[in-house]
Amino acid sequence: MKIGLVGLTQTGKTTLFNLLTGQGENGASGSKTASNNGVGYVPDPRIDFLHRLYNPKKTTYAQIEYTDVAGFSTMTEGQKSGAAKFLNDVRPCDALVHVLRAFDSDEVIHEQLTIDPARDLEQVETEILFSDLELVEKRIERLKAGKKMTKENQEELERLERCYAWLENGGSMRDMDITEEERTSMRNYAFLTEKPRLAVVNLDETQYKTKNYPNREALHALCAKLNITLVELCALMELEISQLPEEDKTLFMEDLGLEQPGIAVLAQAVYGHLGLISFLTAGEDEVRAWTINAGITARGAAGKIHSDIERGFIRAEVVKFKDLTELGSMQKVKEKGLFRLEGKEYIVEDGDIINFRFNV
Repeated sequence: MKIGLVGLTQTGKTTLFNLLTGQGENGASGSKTASNNGVGYVPDPRIDFLHRLYNPKKTTYAQIEYTDVAGFSTMTEGQKSGAAKFLNDVRPCDALVHVLRAFDSDEVIHEQLTIDPARDLEQVETEILFSDLELVEKRIERLKAGKKMTKENQEELERLERCYAWLENGGSMRDMDITEEERTSMRNYAFLTEKPRLAVVNLDETQYKTKNYPNREALHALCAKLNITLVELCALMELEISQLPEEDKTLFMEDLGLEQPGIAVLAQAVYGHLGLISFLTAGEDEVRAWTINAGITARGAAGKIHSDIERGFIRAEVVKFKDLTELGSMQKVKEKGLFRLEGKEYIVEDGDIINFRFNV
């Protein structure tokens, strides 16, 4: 799962990237031309609990790969080539996170001289939309210019003309009302507006405490209209907190009224927007979170660990995390009759602790 951090220049995007990937203040530095890649773990208190319970040799959190896409500028010369580079870097990503600037700074001047996160979001979204429009338009032209119009080509042309009309009116391919078969047939186009998009508005510490920043209402309204989940955080403050000793970190978060770190809030938003959940495995050798799509069966989840386990699936031993935390041990869970055996069609739920029985 690759998440692209996108936005205009000077938004604090690279600070957020360093926070998410655990690289700290001395991590990647922002580049005008090159993207940075890194991997960050997904904070999960359930894994923390299981680690304390089992004291395993290894503990593995779910992971997300992040790409800090080189900042897009609307003001520089050669904007067209810069936009093309930006769009090419965005295309391999599974989802996009808009990093929007709300903080003001005399040292880091916004390229448009004023602070307006709603305007900035609209500018980048427009660039993404135009990219899809151009893609559809070129394909329509090629189909019409062909010497022979087959039945398949005619069907494709009709679909694309509907897509063009939808995009031209500002619609997103992700929200277009088409059949699953049609969506599958157009997957090779890799529409950018098909990708799930989230937004992070980067605040200063005062703005974070007051939840007051320029054009906040307009930004919330725009995100609602575009079906974009919005997260408010102060990347610089979060980065400083992340480098504190654990006891100081807890006190600092309590003082700020933070229940969990911003990276946990963002990771949860990413999971929710992508329709992802985690199931857990636990033992003395390893405690681990496994990322899967919501709605997957027990047999499909087994394949996430190894194809042999999926192929030789017999049963899934399932314990609900809530039951384990309330009772404190697997032995007590079994005594209460809450240890369940499930078949291959069982739909795995978020936080299920599973041990797979299999034979190959």
